[in-house]
Parts: sequence; structure tokens; C-alpha cells
Amino acid sequence: MAKQIHWFPGHMNKALSQVEKKIKLVDVVIELLDARAPLSSINENLEDLIKNKKTLIVLTKEDLADPKETCRWTTFLKKQYNQILVLNLNKSNSESILAKAVVSLGKDKWDKEIARGMKPQPIRAMIIGVPNVGKSSLINRLAKRKAAGVQNKPGFTRGEQWIRVSKDFLLLDTPGILPMNYENRQKAINLALIGSIREDILPNEILSEALLDYLRINYPTALNSRYEIREIGARHEVLNQIAERRKLVDSTGQNDLLKAETLLLKEFKDGLLGRISLEKYES
Repeated sequence: MAKQIHWFPGHMNKALSQVEKKIKLVDVVIELLDARAPLSSINENLEDLIKNKKTLIVLTKEDLADPKETCRWTTFLKKQYNQILVLNLNKSNSESILAKAVVSLGKDKWDKEIARGMKPQPIRAMIIGVPNVGKSSLINRLAKRKAAGVQNKPGFTRGEQWIRVSKDFLLLDTPGILPMNYENRQKAINLALIGSIREDILPNEILSEALLDYLRINYPTALNSRYEIREIGARHEVLNQIAERRKLVDSTGQNDLLKAETLLLKEFKDGLLGRISLEKYES
């Protein structure tokens, strides 16, 4: 397998171009990162574009991530960005917490407008992130309506749109954008495991092998409660055990390892194996 993973559909190229054009119009950038893989979630192409803007980093899906690792990553990221929030987007107060943080970052814009004798204008914020990181869920909460589509797969939000959150806050949504390629193979695997890269880009065999290798070292009991697998052995052995536990058989009556593999990856992505972070912070 090639070291470099390439995936950059035409709509992403267009979206990147639009972000570059619109960045001059916004006061605050909200960048969403998946708490399970915060470093892999950072798009270096976007970082170059927003480096001169006030940036609010939001770690999403914290309810799926290892809380100890999230705490460590939060401490680290606070040294790099203006403000960090850790949000469970399923909680009803998530939108109010974020709105207050945006207003806090944009307040100096109001001070400048008042000093010029102007009426304070709404703070304009842009929301960015890789696909499937929770942008649509957050936007819908902020707008109190179905402003953006929500699906648990990458590349669903295809157009940009301004959304009035309140009289003080306008939000520009953008589609999820990935870098043109990933020289770091592990980052690509992490993004595929959390659902940010389409399932057909990296074979399930590679993903399941990588996931089991990682769990074996870092979360050795992760498969116990879900599949009654107390010790994570070789990939083929684990898939056979899952197939037996879930009675997954093929047309010949044999254990269906492909179904078991698909099930394992889906249940990890959905957080059913427990709170697991794919990136460990090491000082």
C-alpha cells in the first residue's frame, strides 16, 4: 500500500477556494476537531488560511473519547489557540456555551465599532472542520432548526450558507474539507476509523487490523463487554469470535468474517465499544 493517501473530490477543492475568499469577511473562526483524534482532525491547509484570525477550537464527540486523554489534549491545545471548548453536541446547552465563547472572542470588534460611533454589527463566524466532525449537528442547534443536513458519513454538507444564530451572531457553514493527501498513513487511518474519510478509500482489512492492534496495547479490555472477548488476539481470531457471538454466517453456514469486520468498525465509530481515543497525548 502506498504511504500517501489521496482523497480530494472536486467539491472539496471548490470549498477550499471559497473558504480562502470568505475568510476576510469573518471575525472569528470556529474549528471543530474530533476529540478521539484531535491531531488527525486538524487540516493543515485550513490552518494556513486562518492563522491570522481569532480561533475557537471545539473538541466534539467528547462523550465517545477517553476523558483522561481529552483533558490532556485540551491542556496542550490551550497553548496554541485563543480558546478551547470541549462539547457533547447531544447536550442541550452546547449551543449556548459556544455562542458565549464566540461573542467573547468577537467583543473587541464591537468596542472598535462603538469607538467609531457605529452601531455594533453581528459577529461573523466561520465554522470549519474535516467531514463528519459534528458541524451540521452544531449548526442545527445554534440555528434552532434544520439548517444543515446531518448524516453519519463524510462529505454530506456540500454548499456554504450564512445562518443567523441571533442578533449578535452570524455563522458561515462550509463543507468538510480534507487535505489533498495524507503523507502520514496513521492520520488517514484514524480519520477513516472515526468516519471522516469515505469507507471505500481504505480497505476494511487495513482499518480493522489497525484498530485491533491499537486496542490490544491501549484498551485491552475494550471488546469484553460488547463481545465477551477478554483478550484481543489476532485479527482473524477476533473476527471469528465476533461472528460466533453475533451469529453472523455466510451462505455456506460458515462464520462471516466480512460482516464481523464491518460490525466491529461500525460499533467502534458509534462509540459502542466504550470511550476510546485514537491519539494519546505524550508530553
